[in-house]
Formats: sequence, structure tokens, C-alpha cells
Amino acid sequence: MTGASRGIGKGLALGLAAAGAAVACAARTEVPLAGGLPGTIGATAEAITRAGGRAIAIRCDIGDEEDIKRLVEQTVHEFGRLDVLVNNAMAPTRGRFDESSVAMWDESMRINVRSLYVGCQAALPHLQAAGGGSIINISSGGAEHSSNPYLPPGFIFYAVAKAAMERFSTVIAGELAEHNVAINALRPGAVRTELAEHELGPDQDWTGWATPDAVVPAVLHLAVQRGDGITGRVVDSTQFGRTWP
Repeated sequence: MTGASRGIGKGLALGLAAAGAAVACAARTEVPLAGGLPGTIGATAEAITRAGGRAIAIRCDIGDEEDIKRLVEQTVHEFGRLDVLVNNAMAPTRGRFDESSVAMWDESMRINVRSLYVGCQAALPHLQAAGGGSIINISSGGAEHSSNPYLPPGFIFYAVAKAAMERFSTVIAGELAEHNVAINALRPGAVRTELAEHELGPDQDWTGWATPDAVVPAVLHLAVQRGDGITGRVVDSTQFGRTWP
């Protein structure tokens, strides 16, 4: 589970653990950020173990290829196998197109898109060794043109990264199915997280916004999928039990 120190990632880590999964909580945040957002991977793992579950905290910079490989290897070493990979972490690089730079673009692609490729490649042999598995990529409605033809200024990097995540998930699904591995992209909808509160401010109307635990049922369903089940799809957690499965 990447990006498990707070927000959706933390909520999913807690939910998966409550359902019986042993969870590796990964992110860069090992200590509270001074003046920044709350939450650490250690705190998430501790909350799981206090509730009787199994969890470990592993520091991982998803922009670093070796960090990602170490995360996968350490998880398998600790738990003996790997059944599910949840890609949730990303760097929300912001910048208007007319004020952006190639360096900003390259950094976003390295952290948000290249990391997806590296993580799935590192995980695949272990998912195969377990007899099959599931990869769940946490996307966003920001990737969708038909429902969001225009986003507020500054979202070019975010939207392009999430769109790439979705196409990545659908285009390799057939190949992964040969190894009994499912891969799907999940849009969680509007979720009230610490980051959302920080960015939108105290005057935001939170009516209709979900909490991170609301995303858990959809993720649990996707987690048990294999190559012959739901795969290669982009689904919305708010529609789980309505328009899908």
C-alpha cells in the first residue's frame, strides 16, 4: 500500500487490515511534518497492530526505483508472499501550463507515472508466485475528459498522470491475465482528506464528500479479483453495488 500515511491510503490500509490482510504501509513520511499535514506510516501501522492486525511501515520514495524494489522485497520477506498491490501515492505537482517548465513535467512523470511501471514490474513475479493477484491503481475523476473537460488552472500534471495511470491499467490487463493477475483503476470520488482540507480551506462545503473508509468496500472487492475476473477496467467507488460489479 503506497501513500499510507494519511488520507485515502491510510483509510484503505486500515480497511484491508480489518478484513484480514497483512499490510505494508509505505510512504516517505516517517516523522510528522513540521507545520505540515499530520500522519506517518508508523502511526498507520501501529493503529493496525493495536486493533489486532498485522502491518509494517516501510519508508519508500516512489520516485526512486531502488526504493520501490526494496519495498516489494521487504514486504515479501516479512509476510512470505504478495497478493495485492495498491498504488495510491503520488506527488500533486501543481503549476499552470503557461508558467510550467520541462523540469516540472519530467518530475511529475518520474514520480507519478514511471513509479507505476516500476512498482508493477517489481510486484508481478511475486504475484505470479502466489498463484495470482490483484493490482489496484487509485485514480481520479480528473483523468476523465467527458465529465471534467476543464479543470482549474494548475492541474495539468495531476490530470495527465491520472489519465496515464488509467490507460496503463487497461492496456496491460490482457498480458497480466495470462499470469492470473487482475489490474484495475479505481476512482474514489470526492473524498475529504487532510490534503483536501489543507488545499480547499475552512470555508469549503463538504456536503456530499466521502470519508476514506467509504472507498474500502470497492477496494476489497477488487483485491480478490484475478485474471479471470474483473480486470482492465476503470471503475468509480461511488458506483460500487450500483453500476458495478
